[in-house]
Amino acid sequence: MIKYNSKVGIGILLFLIIVLGGVSIPMIYNKIWIGLAVILSVIGFIGYIFTTTYYLITDKDLIVKSGFMVNKTISIDSIREISESNNPLSSPANSLDRLEINYSRKGTILISPKNKAGFLNHLIEINPKIELKIKNEDLLKKLK
Repeated sequence: MIKYNSKVGIGILLFLIIVLGGVSIPMIYNKIWIGLAVILSVIGFIGYIFTTTYYLITDKDLIVKSGFMVNKTISIDSIREISESNNPLSSPANSLDRLEINYSRKGTILISPKNKAGFLNHLIEINPKIELKIKNEDLLKKLK
């Protein structure tokens, strides 16, 4: 079993810092401590999600984990296609630099492994029938 951590996107991180920081400053200035406590709780929850989002590959399954909210097991044999994506839909991915995995009939999930090449090579090693739709030249060079 190998663990692949989720990539943390600088764009998502900057957005959160600007929004949460922008809301926190007036609360501190106006001494709205309850509101600040709520913001700090949100920051803590986001930190928890960022540190607990990862992907495990076993001999036959891909396990997607994100905190207590996502715990999905996908049979690697059921994966049909993997393509690059920047889709901003909510998903167990801490970056917009994502991979879209299509599996079974209509199953799809967006993830963002930090080590994309290692992740893809590992999946292809288990299921060579997976079709890759990769346009990034640097990533293509790292694939077997």
